[in-house]
Amino acid sequence: MKTAFLFPGQGAQAVGMGADVAEAFPVAAELFEKANEIVGYDLCKVCFEGPGERLNLTTISQPAIFVTSVAILECLRSSPSTADIKPAVTAGLSLGEYTALYAAGVISFKDALVLVQKRGNEMQAAADATAGGMVSIIGLDEEKVNELCLEAAGADLLVPVNFNCPGQIVLSGSVDSCERAELLAPKYGALKAVRLKVAGAFHTEIMTPAARALGRALEECQITDPSDVKVIANTDAAYYDTVDQIRKGLVRQLVRPILWQKCMEKLLDEGTEIFFEIGPGRVLTGLMKRISRKTKVINISGLKSLNELQSEARIK
Repeated sequence: MKTAFLFPGQGAQAVGMGADVAEAFPVAAELFEKANEIVGYDLCKVCFEGPGERLNLTTISQPAIFVTSVAILECLRSSPSTADIKPAVTAGLSLGEYTALYAAGVISFKDALVLVQKRGNEMQAAADATAGGMVSIIGLDEEKVNELCLEAAGADLLVPVNFNCPGQIVLSGSVDSCERAELLAPKYGALKAVRLKVAGAFHTEIMTPAARALGRALEECQITDPSDVKVIANTDAAYYDTVDQIRKGLVRQLVRPILWQKCMEKLLDEGTEIFFEIGPGRVLTGLMKRISRKTKVINISGLKSLNELQSEARIK
């Protein structure tokens, strides 16, 4: 049965994430301790205890989600009853692509975490330099969203950047244009317009300084060509074949749209039968249900779901 591992991006964070697996699995506890040494502060405490205001900071939430996702993945891998669950392909939403690359064996935990921390810091710096925001539009197709963008943008920047699932497209741009999009959305038939709690206009040209800085960091990072496990790229729904493609793809991610729906549809078309969302939250599980209602998605977000999967595997 062809299997895919999916990893969440920014926004999946919640105070308490990872605490139960770290208590139950030594491999998870060791990863959190290692992460503390790499990032230079007590990331573990922020994940487990908060406060939420700090965990939600771009500079903190990105490494926090990456580390929690890897910790859950390693619990899955280290348990005898689930160790034989292996993916043919991995994918991650935006930030989650770093976890996908780690899961595919093309980058080490330390190198990926260093990059993720750099990414979060540089995205925050770019957001501080140029104010921006993001708004999720529910219930419109791409054509209507483009019309909404044209009217709401005015002389400002506003573009669709996250094509998540049918009827859910996220816009990114200036603060004023996002406000106008919220007000105008009902005129175009949107069911809802939801302002996202993010630091800035991610996945747009406003992130160009961050992309340049990340590109320099990537050149110094040890990455290998994908081999046994494929990794699908957010920005074009194509598989990474080389290290150069990975470096360019991760840079492009910051300033280009994320084509999540297209990525998932490609995996489905190629015969992927079962998807595991590994990491905090249930965002990707929900999106897949909107993309393909009949597709089997197993969410592994903590100790309870890990134990349930292990019990099921032992029965089989």
